[in-house]
Amino acid sequence: MPRAVRTLHVWVIALVVLLALGSLSRAQDIKFPELTGRVVDQAHVLGPDTRQALETKLADLEQKSSIQLAVATVDSLQDRDIETFANLLFRKWGLGDKKTNNGVLLLVAPKERKVRIEVGYGLEGVLTDALSKLIIVNGIAPRFKKGDFDGGVTRGVDDIIAILTTDTSEWQKKPDLRQNAPEDLFVVLLPLVIFLVVFIIVWRIHRRGGGGPFIYIGSGGSSGGGWSSSGGSDFGGFSGGGGSSGGGGASGDW
Repeated sequence: MPRAVRTLHVWVIALVVLLALGSLSRAQDIKFPELTGRVVDQAHVLGPDTRQALETKLADLEQKSSIQLAVATVDSLQDRDIETFANLLFRKWGLGDKKTNNGVLLLVAPKERKVRIEVGYGLEGVLTDALSKLIIVNGIAPRFKKGDFDGGVTRGVDDIIAILTTDTSEWQKKPDLRQNAPEDLFVVLLPLVIFLVVFIIVWRIHRRGGGGPFIYIGSGGSSGGGWSSSGGSDFGGFSGGGGSSGGGGASGDW
């Protein structure tokens, strides 16, 4: 293997290690809510009837498709961005099957007015970043703006389930899922742009003779590395299956 290629491999490995260590450090400082059920309403913004209805829908989804969709509201993001918090919570709970990574997390942070749909590796091709963004923009955020958390979460869950369980030709007929939000292209291309920038920086450092400082990049919502849990811990009769997420999904606010 040429020396230049070996050097580039070393830089890439170093970046991956730094990403993993950074995520581990952040995860150790966060106090995550326990996985007490398919709906964890730590922020107490959902009514009992809504929680029960959601639990039934999510249990039915898992029974029919094996997909684990969980809803979480949190008191605070603890000074983290919602992308990082959602990715680490997803991994902490181990949503989805360990082999197929078919988990989804709908996370709501009322205090920071942020919401995110975090998607497991295995479902990124179906519940894409662009579709996740549309669900937030068209279904969830407008209801949250009116203080209707029950309606916003219910609508978000219904739209997620529709995409995951309905034939593509059917859900594409829904006007609210066919609208093109202005930021769709940005959401899709941002991870690629970030990767290319990092690659060019590493390549230029090597071309100038090697050396140079390590580059630290926070995991944000796009990193596939990081801390993960063993999954499978049983809380209240529901447990994650050890699945993982690499930051697929979308975020929004209201």
